[in-house]
Amino acid sequence: MRIVVIGAGIVGAACALELTERGAEVVVIDRTGVAAETSSRCEGNLLVSDKEPGPEADLAIASNEMWRGLAARLDADRPSGQPGTEFEAKGGIVVAFPGGEGALEGFAAAQRDIGIRAVALDAAALRAAEPHLAPDVALAMHYPDDAQLQPSTATQALLATALRRGARLRIAEVVGGLMHDGRLRGVATDAGPIEADAVVNCAGPWSGEVAARLGARLDIRPRRGVILVTTPMPQRVFHKVYDSDYVGAVGSGNAALQTSTVVESTPGGTVLIGSSRERVGFDEHPGTGPSAAIAAKAIRLFPFLAETTLLRSYFGFRPYAPDHLPVIGADPLVDGLFHATGHEGAGIGLAPATAALISHAVLGADTDLDPGPFLPGRASLQENP
Repeated sequence: MRIVVIGAGIVGAACALELTERGAEVVVIDRTGVAAETSSRCEGNLLVSDKEPGPEADLAIASNEMWRGLAARLDADRPSGQPGTEFEAKGGIVVAFPGGEGALEGFAAAQRDIGIRAVALDAAALRAAEPHLAPDVALAMHYPDDAQLQPSTATQALLATALRRGARLRIAEVVGGLMHDGRLRGVATDAGPIEADAVVNCAGPWSGEVAARLGARLDIRPRRGVILVTTPMPQRVFHKVYDSDYVGAVGSGNAALQTSTVVESTPGGTVLIGSSRERVGFDEHPGTGPSAAIAAKAIRLFPFLAETTLLRSYFGFRPYAPDHLPVIGADPLVDGLFHATGHEGAGIGLAPATAALISHAVLGADTDLDPGPFLPGRASLQENP
């Protein structure tokens, strides 16, 4: 079976590897290059701590487990000199300031009911875990299963492995679909047609536009996010640490600017500071407003950051689905078209489980995951304004 995967970000790369290793002939198309957009403009979060009970939490738990074996395999199999995934099972700490303790306690209790490990830290344990944290934190929950990787190099490792297994990569712009007997049989590109038995749309924030070119309708919208990067320093942040208001920002449908605090160190010594969310189309001029708001909240969490020099900031667009669930599976109207998108900021963490669901949808591969909540034809996706 020949399959075209549109998009060489981390979701497309994971799907390409999964489909290739199951015997499909895979051609990956991207208009710019591997990890050239969203997957190189994010923090590399592999989170379960921000997921409330429901389908996405179930997917995140499964995918988190998958990443542990997958990252080890990618790192072991990479040729000499090729960057690795930089996978770190560092765990996460979610904190609440005075007044927010009850909400965090209730959220963590609900997560424990579905198998997410969340452990309350007393003052001594918190100080041992994060000695530079602000002293007025009222409550902290440790999530030992949160992890992190370097998203750009992890994407490269996934796709490089797929290419070594026989997949092919073409840099091209998709301009339309190739139809035969009412079924999508490939794509037309600015570099020529590519025939296929199935097409998987992994174009991230551009998935809606790609779907339209292939004769489908898919409501995926870009949501812009800004991240700050400090100059390298001795390590003073030891987990992925964020304020509990991050959970509310993740689940919000508000188009206006929202910021919440996420702070973590990288193996290179820099500190990544996020995050912001706003729906402004593909506007590439965020200005200073998001950065200023992010910095102010980060300083409250880690006061030492007030004396730290910023190296740079960057922004990216995340694929936002109006009902806040990824879109994975067969298009309801265009036979032969499949989608794997709409993860917003969770695409890095959910990539392996998404690939398993795509393999199930396209090839009929067995899976223990429930595809139902993520299908492109679901009513909640069609009904949102």
